[in-house]
Amino acid sequence: MDYKETNAAVSTITYDKNAIEKPTENIYEAISIIAKRATQINSDLKKELVDKLDEFATYNDSLEEVFENKEQIEVSKFYERLPKPTAIAVEEWLNDKVYHRTPETE
Repeated sequence: MDYKETNAAVSTITYDKNAIEKPTENIYEAISIIAKRATQINSDLKKELVDKLDEFATYNDSLEEVFENKEQIEVSKFYERLPKPTAIAVEEWLNDKVYHRTPETE
């Protein structure tokens, strides 16, 4: 999924509690699902960032030579400006883009 094109809030906003708990009818279960999704998103973003930064990496044995790589800085700044994983997860939850199920206990 492309997290760069999300409509999630970049700053802190207040959400309607009733809208959050509506799909599960339990606010704690909804928050648990959102938290798990945020962890998945964070993992995906981190892997993507590390992969992009590795493209620009220069490996030297000399500690004296420290290069300021402009491309790495720009990539890092871009990822810093993205919405937080929790905001993306809440946005997905409110737009019914998160699949969840409750296994039936017997």
